[in-house]
Amino acid sequence: MRFATPLVPGRLKRRYMRFLSDVVLDSGEEVRAHCPNPGSMMGLKDPGTRVWLERNDDPKKKLDWGWRLSELDQGFVTIDTGLANRVVGEALRAGAVPALAGAGEVRAEVKYGTGSRVDFCLGGDTFVEVKSVTLARRSGLAEFPDSVTQRGTKHLRELAEVARSGKRAVMFYLVQRTDCTDMTLAADIDPDYANAFDEARAAGVEVICHRAKITPQEITLGPVCGVGWPESGK
Repeated sequence: MRFATPLVPGRLKRRYMRFLSDVVLDSGEEVRAHCPNPGSMMGLKDPGTRVWLERNDDPKKKLDWGWRLSELDQGFVTIDTGLANRVVGEALRAGAVPALAGAGEVRAEVKYGTGSRVDFCLGGDTFVEVKSVTLARRSGLAEFPDSVTQRGTKHLRELAEVARSGKRAVMFYLVQRTDCTDMTLAADIDPDYANAFDEARAAGVEVICHRAKITPQEITLGPVCGVGWPESGK
């Protein structure tokens, strides 16, 4: 997935009201940017953090800029959670996800569960939910979630019902940090999510985890990520 327009670097002044941020561009201009991330963004929103913004030319949008990346000493992190679906969607349509290759036509935002839409449905009987993973509290180890996510817990339970019905259900974690090679659950942050995860796996939900390759020009699907699930969720 290539960015539509070149990203512009700057330094974060503050993130506030969850979806707003003030950034001082390298040119010295101060701008307000949309922050497309509802999570805690732990470690990614400290004042002075180097960030990369995308200019928005859509007159219907309220803000002229969107925050896309944070650049840490160890590498890049995608803070725009919506980009995970774009990256995974491109990879699925290109047949670039080995575990899901040959699963059939890829459709996005298909209704399922109780008033929900699954991120992708492949061939009519493979249901895939995608989560963007950006938290890291230990070197090289990504964690999900970074805050309590009732919506994420609901998705796990709906995937479990899909698996129980005899169809294929997949939870796809995309680690959107270039400094992490492994992933686990942050069970201490959201025990309910960890419990729902264990229940989903017991019901037959598959778990796929890939790293993302991130530059200020593009984000693409990287290699399979190592995983280790905590016992605390049981």
